Amino acid sequence: MADKSHIRFLVFDVESVADGQLVKKIRFPADNLTPQEAIRKYRDELIEKKGTDFIPYSFQIPISVVAAKVSADYALVDIVALDHPEYRPHKITEDFWRGWEAYQRPTLVTFNGRSFDIPLLELAAFRYGINVGAWLATNGPNYQQPRYRYNTSAHFDLYEILTNFGSSRLTGGLNLSASMLGKPGKMDTQGYMVQDMYDQGQLAEINDYCRCDVLDTYFVFLRMAVVMGNLTLGQEQELVAGTKAWLEQRADDSPAYRLYLERWGDWANPWAASDPSGDPLAPKSSSTDSESLETAEPES
Repeated sequence: MADKSHIRFLVFDVESVADGQLVKKIRFPADNLTPQEAIRKYRDELIEKKGTDFIPYSFQIPISVVAAKVSADYALVDIVALDHPEYRPHKITEDFWRGWEAYQRPTLVTFNGRSFDIPLLELAAFRYGINVGAWLATNGPNYQQPRYRYNTSAHFDLYEILTNFGSSRLTGGLNLSASMLGKPGKMDTQGYMVQDMYDQGQLAEINDYCRCDVLDTYFVFLRMAVVMGNLTLGQEQELVAGTKAWLEQRADDSPAYRLYLERWGDWANPWAASDPSGDPLAPKSSSTDSESLETAEPES
């Protein structure tokens, strides 16, 4: 059996669609609607009331979960789409939670997963009767429990970190964060399109979209590791280059990776001209006339 202990992080994303039967039963029990018609009616109502047709996660089921396996040194090991190529919601849910345990409960890494991805998968476990006791554990101090908001060793939500746990808003979300780093961000597919794509049988395309979101999330995660002092900027850039090479080796067999590479952009490194290492914290070999917080003399 392969050693799974070296996987320290699971960077993942979820795509989901509405359960038409549930929408029909809960929202429109007296109407003679098909499940598809119930979904359409609910989306129309949401557009009129809220300006968005996004149906609450409580009515949704997962139809794509893609996870990047990342080692303790932040290197990408593999990317997998769960229950490929059948993409059955109950099996996706089981594979996710059993996989988390099989890899010895690595840190889950998401972008806004505390508000969507995690509760959706928890509710899916409820729906399908899957034991997730290790995740829902409430024994011991609350700060050690996996679901405790500030337990970033269990769940590292990049959105939570970037907004100081909801103290501010990050308008633009993952798309903006990835774009700051030169990465593609949102491309031809957007989240609001997933329901229609699913209705048209485009499950493979949905999973390709999910793969690209996971890549964006991984690169944002790397940059946060720099900001938090877990990587140097030079180390991060080496990991980015290594991941690009990893994608290039697999692009012939993956439309998602080909598209991602076509839209690839390199981060505009402002340190590169003055520091070939690309790391502003690297030791300097010569003096400079510019002042920093460490060298500036206090004004009288």
